[in-house]
Amino acid sequence: MNAFEVLGLAPDATQAQVHQAYRAKVKKCHPDQFEDREMQLRAQEKLVELNLAYEQAMRAASQRPLSFTALPADQAIAIARKLMEQGHPESALGQMARAEQKTEEWYFFQGQLLMQLKQYASAHQAFRAAVKLSPDNNEYRSWALDAAVAVKKHQKLHYKVADWAQGLFKKNH
Repeated sequence: MNAFEVLGLAPDATQAQVHQAYRAKVKKCHPDQFEDREMQLRAQEKLVELNLAYEQAMRAASQRPLSFTALPADQAIAIARKLMEQGHPESALGQMARAEQKTEEWYFFQGQLLMQLKQYASAHQAFRAAVKLSPDNNEYRSWALDAAVAVKKHQKLHYKVADWAQGLFKKNH
């Protein structure tokens, strides 16, 4: 029997499911529950089997790539917006990747996140995609222009040095 079978789980079980199944099985067969010496020994053998299965299943579950559920664009944006407000723009950008489809609002908000992360060229591309999907939206156009200006501005040497120094300061604090 493989580890997942011992625990009564499907081979694609998550670490949380492995842990939960392990705890439930241990409660049923813990040697302290039995007074009879023979039953205690069998329970001890079962406990050893469960411990080995648990370690093997946890290792297997941790090596699988993490999957996440796709969300409608508006929900992905809402989650990302909360993360951005909490000061976690990198995590917010990760949540944006969960969107099932990319709408003009999605590209616009991605551009705002990228501007905050000072990834001006990528932000400019995102704003341009938003403008392409909604050509009459002047707010999108304005942000695209701001991103284009930021790209040009930060291509100058003294801005590159300032950005580098600021990045170094953040790493040390």
